[in-house]
Amino acid sequence: MAGKIKEMIDLIVRQRADGNPMLERVIKSKLMLKGVNPKKFDSNTPDDPAILQKLERMMHTLK
Repeated sequence: MAGKIKEMIDLIVRQRADGNPMLERVIKSKLMLKGVNPKKFDSNTPDDPAILQKLERMMHTLK
């Protein structure tokens, strides 16, 4: 299934930023520091299990 990474990135940004554009940029920067570039993924990007696992760990630690 392609696009799962993009969905997870969008979910993390939406949950943590709560509509604040400044926080969205900060969260995207944090993702980049952790090895996930949000600009690199779109709805057609094939899903990489390693990236999915990283995002799942981030989701659990950010809650």
